[in-house]
Amino acid sequence: MTLIADVLAAAERHATGFRTAIPADWMQGRTAFGGLSAALALQAALDLEPDLPPLRSAQVAFIGPLAGDVTVTATRLRRGRNAAFLQSDVASEAGLGLRATFVFMAELASQVAHDAAPRASAAPPAPDAELYTGPDSFFTGNFNFRDAEGDLGPAEWLRWARLRGRDGLHPMVELLAIGDALPPGAFKLAAERQTPLSSLNWQINFLTPQPVTHDGWWLLHARADTAHHGYSSQRMAIWNAAGEPVAEAMQGVAIFG
Repeated sequence: MTLIADVLAAAERHATGFRTAIPADWMQGRTAFGGLSAALALQAALDLEPDLPPLRSAQVAFIGPLAGDVTVTATRLRRGRNAAFLQSDVASEAGLGLRATFVFMAELASQVAHDAAPRASAAPPAPDAELYTGPDSFFTGNFNFRDAEGDLGPAEWLRWARLRGRDGLHPMVELLAIGDALPPGAFKLAAERQTPLSSLNWQINFLTPQPVTHDGWWLLHARADTAHHGYSSQRMAIWNAAGEPVAEAMQGVAIFG
């Protein structure tokens, strides 16, 4: 198991980012796990502007495969009094593989107070619960998983996930790394035919400026609303161990078959 912190520690830094290598145990087929690539992109943005307000939103485009040595470059798009927009690109020998736009914004005084986000009904795994950890040769080997109980739809996942090596990471870097750890909801519809799927984009909004949980556990949810003509749109969510909502997201997925 290669820690994300070790990937970052081995990076060759430059003025606007860094160069590092994607370890084999963070690959999923011919490309790096999307959560890792997004986490590296966020770290470059945080390094570029060390006094940023809290991260509020990320728009991630999975443009092409990333493998081997990658270069991560961050750019400030605009920084105002309350908000900052930064862009990060991750590229390898094959070209641009990921582009992310991050929105950071300070808290503002407001008379509006509304919270209708659903709370999680599933309890985190017990200390003695049987967990699933993927093989060492695949990115899932860097996580512990436990499926949550509940009635799920035919294209829906609800799973507890924990990053095995999370020490030394910025909380939002950890959350991006783990937030894309579920298979697409449409995977369940295509599992019998072993149809390959690939995430195209990821829009994630964070509901708290400082996400915290217990014992590293986050509850991940994904449900495909539509899946036809080679494309699926799904909604996603993340809760902490106390059942508090942490993030809401959407993702587009390509279905190759």
